[in-house]
Amino acid sequence: MDFELPAEHRMMREEVRRFCEEEIEPLAQEIEDEHRFPAEIFEQLGELDVMGVPVAEEYGGLGGDQLMYALVTEEIGRVSGSVGLSYAAHVSLASKPIELFGTDEQKAEWLRPLAEGEYVGGWALTEPGSGSDASDMDTIAEQDGDEWVLNGTKQFITNASEAGSVLVKAVTDPEAGYDGISTFIVDPRNDDGFEVTTVWDKMGLNASPTCEIQLDDVRIPEDRLLGEEGEGWKQTMKTLQGGRISIAALSVGLAQGAYEHAKEYAVEREQFGKPISKFDAIRNKIVEMRRKTERARLLTHKAAWQYDQGEEVVEESALAKWDASEAAREVAEDAVQVLGGYGYTEDFAPQRYYRDAKLMEIGEGTSEIQQMVIGRELGL
Repeated sequence: MDFELPAEHRMMREEVRRFCEEEIEPLAQEIEDEHRFPAEIFEQLGELDVMGVPVAEEYGGLGGDQLMYALVTEEIGRVSGSVGLSYAAHVSLASKPIELFGTDEQKAEWLRPLAEGEYVGGWALTEPGSGSDASDMDTIAEQDGDEWVLNGTKQFITNASEAGSVLVKAVTDPEAGYDGISTFIVDPRNDDGFEVTTVWDKMGLNASPTCEIQLDDVRIPEDRLLGEEGEGWKQTMKTLQGGRISIAALSVGLAQGAYEHAKEYAVEREQFGKPISKFDAIRNKIVEMRRKTERARLLTHKAAWQYDQGEEVVEESALAKWDASEAAREVAEDAVQVLGGYGYTEDFAPQRYYRDAKLMEIGEGTSEIQQMVIGRELGL
C-alpha cells in the first residue's frame, strides 16, 4: 500500500524498520530463550519517540494517527513478536484509554510518562474464570471515604511485572451488569496489595511477560477512577476497536517476517542442482504466503484509516484481526515447512514466528469471538 501512504508515514516506517533490524532482530531469539523482558529496547523506543505514536503531543506523544501506529507495530512484529506484543499492549491498552477517557490531571500524571517511554503500562481485564466472557468478573472496587479499595485476581496481563501503571477493570455495582464496571489506574510500584503472583511460561512470546496479579485491599485515591463510575465496559469496547487493529498489525508483521525468511531460504537453498524456489511446490507456497500477508495488510490499513476518520470500526477491526491473525499462523507454519528440518530448529527464525503467531488468534478476542462480533454487525 505504499502508493497510498503519506510521506511522513513512509519515513516513520523506514526509520523504525532500520532500528528493528539493527537493534531488535539480533536479540530476538536470545531474549526469547532467556524469557527476558528487554527493558533496554523499550528505553531506545522511547528515545526514538514511538512509545506514544497515536498520543497527542501535549501529553508527550508523537501526535500520529492509528495508521502510523499500525505501521510501527507491524515493523516491530516483523522481527520480534514479543517486543511487538508488549509494545502494542502499552500503547493501545495502557496509554490510549487514558487519553480517551482521562481528566487533564490524569493525562499529565499518568499518560505523559507512558507516552514518553519512562515505563511501560498494562491493562487488566481478564480473570481466571472469565475466558471469552470478559464482563464476567469477580474483582470488586468498593468506595471507602475518599478512597477506592480493590480486591480480586486478574489473569494473562501483559507487562504487569514491568509496568509503571496498570488500568484495572473492577465491579463497582454488582447489580448493574455491564453498567456496574469501572476502570481504575493502579500503580504497581507504590500501591500496597498489588502483587504479581505468576509470570507464565508460554508456547511463545516469552520475552513479553504474561502475568497473574493479585489485588489484596489495594487502596487508591478516588481520583484514580478513569472516567465516570460505571463506564468501564463502554471504555473497554472502544479500547478494543483500536486494540484489535494493533493485534492485526502485529500479525501482519509476523506474517511478513516469516514470509521473508522463507523466501530468502528458498532462493539460496539448492536441491537437485537448482534453488528450491524453482520447484512448483515451494514457489506456489511462497506465492500463497505473499497473498495472505498482503490481504491481511490491506484489511488492517483499511480499518486503521477508517478509525482515523472518526468512524466506528467494530466490524472492520474484528475482520482485520481475524484475518491477519489466521494469516500469521498459516504463513509461519508454511515458512517452517519451506525450511524443512532447519525450520524446526532454533537456529532459524520461522519456528519463533510460528509459536508467536498462535496467540494472535486468542488474545483480545479469539477468532470465534471475532466471527460473532462480525455476525452481530451484519445483523445476523
